[in-house]
Amino acid sequence: MVTENVYRRSDYETARQQLETDLKSASVGALRLKKETSNLFRERNPAAHRSLDLRAFNHVLSIDPEGKTIDVEGMTTYVDLVRASLQKGVMPMVVPQLKSITVGGAVSGIGIESSSFRYGLPHESVLEMDVLLPSGDIITCTPDNQHRDLFFAIPNSYGTLGYILRLVIQAIPTKPYVQLTHVQINDSASFFSALTQWCDSDVDFIDGCILQRDQQYLTLGRFSDEAPYTSDYSYLDIYYRSVPNRSEDYLRVSDYLWRWDTDWFWCSKNLFLENKTMRRLLGRERLSSVTYQKVMRWNTRIGLTRNINRLMRVHTESVIQDVDIPVDKARDFVEFLHREIGILPIWVCPVRHRKADHLFPLFPMTNGTLYVNFGFWDVVRTRNPRARGYFNRKVEAKVTELGGIKSLYSDAFYSHRAFWQAYDGQHYRALKQRYDPEGLFKDLYEKCVLRQ
Repeated sequence: MVTENVYRRSDYETARQQLETDLKSASVGALRLKKETSNLFRERNPAAHRSLDLRAFNHVLSIDPEGKTIDVEGMTTYVDLVRASLQKGVMPMVVPQLKSITVGGAVSGIGIESSSFRYGLPHESVLEMDVLLPSGDIITCTPDNQHRDLFFAIPNSYGTLGYILRLVIQAIPTKPYVQLTHVQINDSASFFSALTQWCDSDVDFIDGCILQRDQQYLTLGRFSDEAPYTSDYSYLDIYYRSVPNRSEDYLRVSDYLWRWDTDWFWCSKNLFLENKTMRRLLGRERLSSVTYQKVMRWNTRIGLTRNINRLMRVHTESVIQDVDIPVDKARDFVEFLHREIGILPIWVCPVRHRKADHLFPLFPMTNGTLYVNFGFWDVVRTRNPRARGYFNRKVEAKVTELGGIKSLYSDAFYSHRAFWQAYDGQHYRALKQRYDPEGLFKDLYEKCVLRQ
């Protein structure tokens, strides 16, 4: 990575001007963002398109520890951003769990992590952003300038209104270590009651996991200047397996932020990589979400597991979802997952709006309400065939029933009407008319449900 000492704001301005000139001299047309990695989990239908290569916009421009701000380009991965910011004693308010997630991707999509109970979602710490419009124009959006409507609508727009080239985000000071306390609370009512209470405490991080129906854990994290020891979950040891085996743990800050990446939470088990011999064979550097994404996409292309399941006469459906449910309905949703879906483990992460006057219409969450994000990612297997999307549709219906909201990085099956009721279709159409009047980019339903 090119550090801030080499690549400066003036370099960004030059690259931005050149990009705008190049796009203005060509017909923009249908574009798809070209990326090295992707954290989307929906297949896209093949269609004629040009790849828009913005990969060069991947630098940290400046870090201001005193002002607690970071100026960064949109294609910068969080692993590069965190590496640079920790050297200055700060980190982004919210750092999504996987190293390969880009800053712009976490804002135009939806990211979350264990500091979200205090700081909201990644887009809530953005102060300004430069956005490339479908026309080729590049504009600067802030919460109070003439493009404030786009500023608040970029989150959950998935590049259908424009692509983020640069952002200024807020940061928080760090300490060298994070001290973890794992608390087992097996009764669901008590579990979510305790989660609510801890969200009003002075801890720095909160998340949890449901390993079995009667095995639930909250993990409380606090910054620490000292540590009697530190654990390492980047190679042979597996983070989530440590949770039921110890009540306390210490990690370096960077190791805490990437504790889930080594095993893609627990999804590495599907590649038999919870076995220490297999981990040694693969090597530390390849134990990462980037490796698993590549394997997943290779498998999708050649259909290896699809063919194996056909031979075994097993019907499968991938259910890879993150949903946000009001905390007073969280127990109902967990019971639904156990009863109707049957996926374990389940990740649990509390989140709420940071600022009451900042509303994001394409990912609406009620002010003053604590939500619980449930992440569940696996394949449901049955002996009897089901209609396409059978289990995912059940999830969508339950989320709607309970007043929740679903992330759109993976398969979605909403009807046109239900989708736009959930994601403010009237507001979105007005934004499309202003910022993409010629319809050069696909709309959100076409991209996320029809997979165009």
